[in-house]
Amino acid sequence: MTASNRYFDDVLYTHMLIRDWLAGAEKEAEKCAGLLARFSPGFSMIAPSGKQLDIAGLTAFFTAAAGSRPGLQMQISELALLQQSSAGAVVSYREIQSQPGLDSTERWSTVVYENMPDGRLLWRHLHETWMV
Repeated sequence: MTASNRYFDDVLYTHMLIRDWLAGAEKEAEKCAGLLARFSPGFSMIAPSGKQLDIAGLTAFFTAAAGSRPGLQMQISELALLQQSSAGAVVSYREIQSQPGLDSTERWSTVVYENMPDGRLLWRHLHETWMV
C-alpha cells in the first residue's frame, strides 16, 4: 500500500461502518442512513456473484442485513490508486471477511469515487471479484 490519502481513508472508514452495521454494533436507523449517504444516488455495484445492485438494492440489503453477521471482521489491504482527477478517483483493494466458525472470504474490489462540490466523496460504482 502506498501512503494514505483521502480515498484510502474513505475506503477504510466506510468498511468500518459496514462492519459495525452488519455485525450489529450499530443498530439505529440513523446509522444506516449515515452509511448509505456515502453512496451516490446513481450508485451501481457488481457483486462477486455477478448480481447487480443499484442504490435501491443496496439500501434494501443494508436495511435487511443489520446485525446479520455477528463477530464480522474485515481486513482491507493492498489499496492502490488507479486513477485520480478533479471528478473523482478509482481505487482497488483486497478485502478479507471473517466470522467466528465460518470460512473467510476474500475478494478484489474496485471503487469509483465521485468528488462532490462540497468536498464529500461518494461511491459511484463498486465491482467485487472473488479470489480463488
